Amino acid sequence: MSQPYSIQDEIRLPGFTGTVYLPGEAGYDEARRSLNPAVDSRPALIAEAQSVADLRVALMAARAHGVPFAVQATGHGTHAPCDGGILVKTTSMASVLVDPERRIARVGPGARWSEVIAAAAPFGLAPLSGSAPSVGVTGYTLGGGLGWLARKHGFAADSVLRAEVLLADGRHVTASPDSHPELFWALRGGGGGFGVVTSLEFRLYPVPEVFAGFVYFPIEAAARTLEAYRTWIDDAPDEISTAVVLKRMPDDEQVPAAVRGRHVVLLKVLHAGTAEEAGELLAPLFRAAGPALLDETRTTTYGAAAMGGTPNRHMDMFDTVPGEVVDALVRASEQAQTIEIRHWGGAIRRPGPDAGPVSHRATRLSVIVDTVVPGLAEELRPYANGGTFLNFLADPSRTAAAYTEADYARLREVKRAYDPDGFFRVGHVTT
Repeated sequence: MSQPYSIQDEIRLPGFTGTVYLPGEAGYDEARRSLNPAVDSRPALIAEAQSVADLRVALMAARAHGVPFAVQATGHGTHAPCDGGILVKTTSMASVLVDPERRIARVGPGARWSEVIAAAAPFGLAPLSGSAPSVGVTGYTLGGGLGWLARKHGFAADSVLRAEVLLADGRHVTASPDSHPELFWALRGGGGGFGVVTSLEFRLYPVPEVFAGFVYFPIEAAARTLEAYRTWIDDAPDEISTAVVLKRMPDDEQVPAAVRGRHVVLLKVLHAGTAEEAGELLAPLFRAAGPALLDETRTTTYGAAAMGGTPNRHMDMFDTVPGEVVDALVRASEQAQTIEIRHWGGAIRRPGPDAGPVSHRATRLSVIVDTVVPGLAEELRPYANGGTFLNFLADPSRTAAAYTEADYARLREVKRAYDPDGFFRVGHVTT
């Protein structure tokens, strides 16, 4: 009895040097997995690229067969499946080079932030990385990149100096202020729908030490802490980044006994300065919250700060946070595992004249909830500013909401110029 026909029977990757996985083979299920449990991608084949030449072979094969094409490094930014297509893994292309004199890093498409942090640390330098060191550098940066140094130095996308890009037609070009400047503009916050970034070069910053960590308070302090926080942020200097988190702590032996199994409000803080400075700045919040259950803040290296993030099941952005929002979030914390209210501002609001399309920079606060809480979105909507942020956006149909109307119109022009037939169409892409 003959076997049914499938597209992978005819797809060939001539000259491809990496490993190829087909459905049913060992390694296929592991390679296709993303960090988003809602995405169950089933590509026709998975190709682990070792070089730009491998990437081009896979890209041209997808074009020849008219199948979807997607690139995945760590899987953190995977929001749509590549069913029936070619999924290229760039995990092996993880080179990291640091130029300490110029304070610049150059990385391959599979590099993770942990690798950049480790390479830069001996020189007292730090990248504008995110909350989790395991996140891939390229996808994070193309989506904007909101890190714990953003209030001091801006989005990660703002520090990009140049990129090498494999285009939809197979050309390999350099995007910079002087070469393909419109593509360079689009890449710095416009996502990965314009080409495959094969190399990224960006600034590093002198950050020898930080004061960072978490301070835990009883959940009963949540309302008064948030009430104080929404005015405290008005005068917070750029050097300090904070978030107020409403969280149900696991009942686990690895969790400190003081907060184990408890419902708490915690303050996350990273200050690019001394402990004494941070103590003076945070004093009003500590007075509002009352006695702490546990204080884990300390002076440490940037790489050891380990700020952590909150999985995104719902996000809103706010210019003001009235009492109605505070009340709604406190109520929602009875059902959600984690709610994170984070302060933006600082250098985020002050882009350079040549900045990319990272939008909604005037946003003062974001709210991320890791659980779907019935009715919460409707309750918050009247007070939110309607924007979103590409790194935190799980729904590819809402990509346009991450940009101003003018920026999205310009992104569409760049898309038409560099990908006129819409070859890059999986995930967050301009349409």
